[in-house]
Amino acid sequence: MSSSLSRSKEALAQNVRVSKESLIVELVDGRTVWASIEWYPRLVHAAPEERNKWRLVGRGEGIRWPDLDEDIRVEALLAGHGSAESRSSLDQWLKGRKTQV
Repeated sequence: MSSSLSRSKEALAQNVRVSKESLIVELVDGRTVWASIEWYPRLVHAAPEERNKWRLVGRGEGIRWPDLDEDIRVEALLAGHGSAESRSSLDQWLKGRKTQV
């Protein structure tokens, strides 16, 4: 088994904090990962209450924001990958939010 594979198995989230600027994920192995929420446009456009309504997926392999339909894999976060959502998809999502208000 490669060492990178074994490291990714250890990369499990146990807690998440989201501010206006940052996504902070505490891992079970003691590391804390920080990323700008600019990497995740749905978090940028969310109300604080929506940002704070998250749940862990699996054993902590990912984080889900059900109200935002946003999922972030811890492995992708560690690799420095932001949202892969297209601009047209984000625009459609934003348009849907405006009609709900």
